[in-house]
Amino acid sequence: MSEQQVPVGAEDVPAAPPVREGGRVLRAALRWTAAVVVFAVAGAGTAYGITRMERTDVPGLATESDGRWDYPSLTRPPLPAGSPGPAAESNPAGTHHADLRALLLPAPEGAKEDKALRGEDGWLATDDFLKEYGEKEDRDEFRQKLTDAGLRHVAARGWTTGDGTRTRVYLLQFDTAAMVEETFFNPYFSYSDPTLSVRGAESVGYDEGFPEKIVVPGVQRTSYVEAKPYGKEQERYAYLAAGDVLAVVVQSREGTAHAVPFRQTVVLQSQLLG
Repeated sequence: MSEQQVPVGAEDVPAAPPVREGGRVLRAALRWTAAVVVFAVAGAGTAYGITRMERTDVPGLATESDGRWDYPSLTRPPLPAGSPGPAAESNPAGTHHADLRALLLPAPEGAKEDKALRGEDGWLATDDFLKEYGEKEDRDEFRQKLTDAGLRHVAARGWTTGDGTRTRVYLLQFDTAAMVEETFFNPYFSYSDPTLSVRGAESVGYDEGFPEKIVVPGVQRTSYVEAKPYGKEQERYAYLAAGDVLAVVVQSREGTAHAVPFRQTVVLQSQLLG
């Protein structure tokens, strides 16, 4: 089940920042509740910076960490002159004209990067991406689908934080948004139960706790969580359809994979792609 695109205004995800573009400040919707955060982005366009409010800047939240990670200020790379954004009406193919490698979410402060995911010249081999899936049959089927759909390339980044949480982010780019939605997202990843399960995940279901109203315009999302009883690690993962890009975000942690940093990571990556 994919989320309906509605105005942002839900909870449980870190605060969205003010956004800069070409010297102008586009206002991001920013609301907090006593224990959780509303996360939003307003506006569209080319290059912009994404910043965050410090917890001590928000009345009532000058406390210890609520589980969010400290990401650096994020900047979407500028588009080539005259190129529209992926959600622009003049760009029906949903093409991301910016370098896909520059649209990857950076690692949060203090995390150790997984250099193996950098690939060659920043491009990851398809078979390395497919290692996320445990069943050979699933890998073979998915590989053939990717080939038939004309996968252009895969950009990836991964890191491990101090509490042992391992994060992997993959961006798969195709020729058109229609290819992403009709070949992959709708038939594979828009259901309550995943068609493909990542390696190590036993019993996986739709992440009911990820509020449906938390959306980034132009990005569809479906997220899953491994249910108890799970093995040594718990898995959380999400699929994003953003124009001509299919994004996969996976987090694993021994014991419990915490919801807050996972949802924070998914929404921030959505912002960079939207």
